[in-house]
Amino acid sequence: MLPTNLSWDTILESVIDFLPRLGGAALILLIAQLLSKWLTRLLRNRMEHGERDPELIVLLEMITRLGILTLGIALALEQIAPGRFTSLIAGLGVGGIAIGFGLQDIIKNFISGILILLQQPFDIGDSIEVSDFGGTVLNITVRSTELKTWDGRIVIIPNGDVYSSSVVNYSKSVHRRVSLTVGVGNDSDLDKVARITHQVIAGLAGVLKDPPPSVTFQNFGDSSIDFTLLFWIDTKEVGINDAQDAAIKALKEVFDREGIDLPYPTISIITTKV
Repeated sequence: MLPTNLSWDTILESVIDFLPRLGGAALILLIAQLLSKWLTRLLRNRMEHGERDPELIVLLEMITRLGILTLGIALALEQIAPGRFTSLIAGLGVGGIAIGFGLQDIIKNFISGILILLQQPFDIGDSIEVSDFGGTVLNITVRSTELKTWDGRIVIIPNGDVYSSSVVNYSKSVHRRVSLTVGVGNDSDLDKVARITHQVIAGLAGVLKDPPPSVTFQNFGDSSIDFTLLFWIDTKEVGINDAQDAAIKALKEVFDREGIDLPYPTISIITTKV
């Protein structure tokens, strides 16, 4: 049974009166969606043509899209309930606090994403280590940072974790130091070993002359005299793994040719007759 003051004619009249407002709200949302896509695409094309930072493009795209969609939603709600939208927002004060607690991780990642895009501790394409992962940055959004690890995995790290962690950015360190520990035979001429090592390393591709390679004899091993080799490279010319590989191969070849022994641990077994 319908209330005495409510008839089917009244309901039908209310529905007919509401439908244009609902259609207007839907139209506003559609226009806002299309406008946000068009403006963000236009913004990206203009900024890429101007060779702007990819991170800045992502940030401005996000601000543009969210701004237009938020305005569209507000206008659509005002179309559906004229004059009641502001009252609804005021009434959601307590509920908004509760929702805020429930969405605090999302909000934290959102704010951290904005700060990362503004401060740019790393760029898309940089090699970094963060949150126990190391690899190449593929993408940065307001929610997360996408990383391709050096063993080929794709890792999505929440921006809140990225922003609160220490970040090692290898791409911003153009000059890197390589450290190798080498052991030579106890009968080796150490001055000759140091001289040859300097010559070999200084001649490798990408090795810096300043500071020069360093050879420091440190201790007597079980079957060798060990030294630490330090040299600096320009990572624009050679990667750190390639530099280590080239140094070991070159030293092995020259040491063999010069008769410098590279010993390995040996065990002497003494037997006695009973």
